[in-house]
Amino acid sequence: SENRTNCVLSSSSEFPEGFFTPQERKDGGIVIYFIIILYMFLAVSIVCDDYFLPSLEIISECLGLSQDVAGATFMAAGSSAPELVTAFLGVFVTKGDIGISTILGSAIYNLLGICAACGLLSSVVSKLSCWPLFRDCLAYTVSVAAVLTMISDSRIYWYESASLLLIYGCYILVLCFDIKINQCLMKKFSSCCSCFTKAMEESAEQQPLAGWREESGPLIRQQSRTDSGIFQDELDYSQLSTSLHGLDEISEDHPSVFTMPEADMKRILWVLSLPIITLLYLTTPDCRRRFWRNWFMVTFLMSAAWISAITYVLVWMITIAGETLGIPESVMGLTLLAAGTSVPDTVASVLVARKGNGDMAMSNIVGSNVFDMLCLGIPWFIKTAFINTSGPIEVNSSGLTYTAISLICSVVFIFLAIHLNGWKIDKKLGAMCLVLYLVFTVLSILYELGIIGNNPTRVCG
Repeated sequence: SENRTNCVLSSSSEFPEGFFTPQERKDGGIVIYFIIILYMFLAVSIVCDDYFLPSLEIISECLGLSQDVAGATFMAAGSSAPELVTAFLGVFVTKGDIGISTILGSAIYNLLGICAACGLLSSVVSKLSCWPLFRDCLAYTVSVAAVLTMISDSRIYWYESASLLLIYGCYILVLCFDIKINQCLMKKFSSCCSCFTKAMEESAEQQPLAGWREESGPLIRQQSRTDSGIFQDELDYSQLSTSLHGLDEISEDHPSVFTMPEADMKRILWVLSLPIITLLYLTTPDCRRRFWRNWFMVTFLMSAAWISAITYVLVWMITIAGETLGIPESVMGLTLLAAGTSVPDTVASVLVARKGNGDMAMSNIVGSNVFDMLCLGIPWFIKTAFINTSGPIEVNSSGLTYTAISLICSVVFIFLAIHLNGWKIDKKLGAMCLVLYLVFTVLSILYELGIIGNNPTRVCG
């Protein structure tokens, strides 16, 4: 009984067999896997930069969403598509705990690792608002507590999974009235909380700094807390946002994806990525161009589908490479696999952080984790309420105490670190998050290996 509890299947058992035998991989075939891994990183960055984020820009403008709301909803849903696919596979295909382990296991990386990447890889210091971060951290803490309570008895019932969907529904409802709630909190707590006072002053200072025409600013801003443009510093997207509001006309169309860059390094990457560019061009409409502008929802859905497919191949290659190099399963799950499944979130957050949109980056980081909890609730509810109504879903709940402490501590640390750092994302915050992420990862690995605690795990067979 004890061995059965602590025995876990190899991660590679969840994927097809590789191109080479184990001996061929050790003899040099592993190099091919690393080339594919790097190529998949390039593919994700192209999908996010050329299709996913531009479609999100148009959706945000059409719905009048602020940066943080767009990051916590559409951006979180699109970049977390791989986790949703993984959760469905875990419930309906593999019948294992891959969905829970992937989502909960990568949660700390999502919070600390991506925040560290945004701070260290961005040369722009991004200002943050109090309310969006508090809202998303609170929603994530509640959703984590709900999931851990559900799987504490190793069984998931239909009403438990339905309550998870209800929590996310309440979160969306709060986002619908986000502007009014934010204004109410600012008026009520500005006298006793300095961060709210600073947020009000910065909001007033940023009013004339809009990328659109100054005389049209009040018309746009009545629906957004701050500038809702994602790519406000780039001319093409600025013009695109303007045209959506009927304030200006675009004189030139966006250049084709087949236009060769001028810089030498970019030319090399462009030539290497031509197969990806061609495949995306044939399957996904480029909503930055006038002809496809009204197809932005198709662009959003197709780019999310491509992100899921590319991430699947990426995690597959990382899993086999780690197995070939003899990296323990516990180390793989907490490091390489966690980072691999979160590549879309990392790329998207770093891209918007480089534009100075800190609220959107942080809302995507925390909002993606909130959406990940929903990723668990949807397949659980479908299976328990419609497919297998005779009994609950059985899950393995070992190690929940440490997971709960780690997740809650990481949420509290993120909030306190940003507060102490003056509500901005910079290299100092990135360094702090990186150090704490390394500490959490080392402790988690020691716990999984049985060096800390009494829960040693081994690979079956």
